[in-house]
Amino acid sequence: MRAALALARRSLGRTWPNPAVGCVIVKDGKVVGRGRTRDGGRPHAEVDALNQAGEAARGATVYVTLEPCSHFGKSPPCVDAVIASGISRVVSAIEDPNPEVAGQGHAKLRAAGITVDVGLGAVEATRDHAGHFSSIRDKRPHVILKLAVSADDKIAAAGHKPVAITGEAARTRVHLLRAQCDAILVGIGTVRADDPLLNCRLPGMEADAKLELFDFEFTQFTDGLGPGIRYPMANMPNMRC
Repeated sequence: MRAALALARRSLGRTWPNPAVGCVIVKDGKVVGRGRTRDGGRPHAEVDALNQAGEAARGATVYVTLEPCSHFGKSPPCVDAVIASGISRVVSAIEDPNPEVAGQGHAKLRAAGITVDVGLGAVEATRDHAGHFSSIRDKRPHVILKLAVSADDKIAAAGHKPVAITGEAARTRVHLLRAQCDAILVGIGTVRADDPLLNCRLPGMEADAKLELFDFEFTQFTDGLGPGIRYPMANMPNMRC
């Protein structure tokens, strides 16, 4: 399951509007298939892994970070692909709160004679799927606050002059978050004062950051911001920001 969770994290920020799921297929103690939700949300992780496993999937065990879907969307249900492949056991980290799934995927697998175990890696999966859960349960995006504050509660030097507060490790973490999130929210005051790039500058991940900007006051701004996309907050409930 740890491997499936790691695969899922590679897809964070790249699968909207679908959750980033990871899947590993194991047979006779060997990994025969690995998959993750691909860019744009398709194919789903289970199908991705099954395609890699091929006939080796028959009689194998699936480890997946979220309950396999049981409904028709833009893709057929993943449970159908799992059943058709001959998988004998599914280990799922957590149940999908989406009312179109909500235990129905697990139930359909059990009805087909597949052993289903739920809960392995649940804590980690709940954290990683926070954006999906917030979208479904609260009808709002999951928001991560990035804030650099000095020990005396300051965010800048006298006269609002910028000063380095964090170090290299924190900056690396921020750039990773930019790549893993669906959007970056920023106030118009920050844009006008700092003209931030808001991109990801980690080696090999330069293309992963999305320049999608939302001003808290819904002020329209375009000068010098490149291909930024602006949405009203009401239209972004299932984003991770």
